[in-house]
Amino acid sequence: MLVRLCATAFALLIAITSAQAQVRSPNRLPDPRGEFVRQCAPHMLGRWAHPEEVCTCLHDHAAAVVEDRDLREALLRGISETGVPTIETDWVPPAKQSEIGPTFTKIAKPTLQCMFDPAK
Repeated sequence: MLVRLCATAFALLIAITSAQAQVRSPNRLPDPRGEFVRQCAPHMLGRWAHPEEVCTCLHDHAAAVVEDRDLREALLRGISETGVPTIETDWVPPAKQSEIGPTFTKIAKPTLQCMFDPAK
């Protein structure tokens, strides 16, 4: 009887420890950068020798200079859907639509760098 009680207590302890470990290490969320490159790269095939490098560079350098979250997300959406920096006005709130032009001015240099020398 004592052996049975100890075995049950041990099994319960193992189950609790396992449940706590699962709570501490939640499932990984999808990698937004990897997903962006996955969507972007097919648009770059035939244009550039290394499409993944160009897409990674656009994500890490061109889009990274855009501080506003809405504008950055719209820019990333445009690149991933078309392969070129694009922002549709209906992708950003009306109050921020006037910032689209200045955003393109801000990303011009890093975008050209990514497209013509993505390794730097």
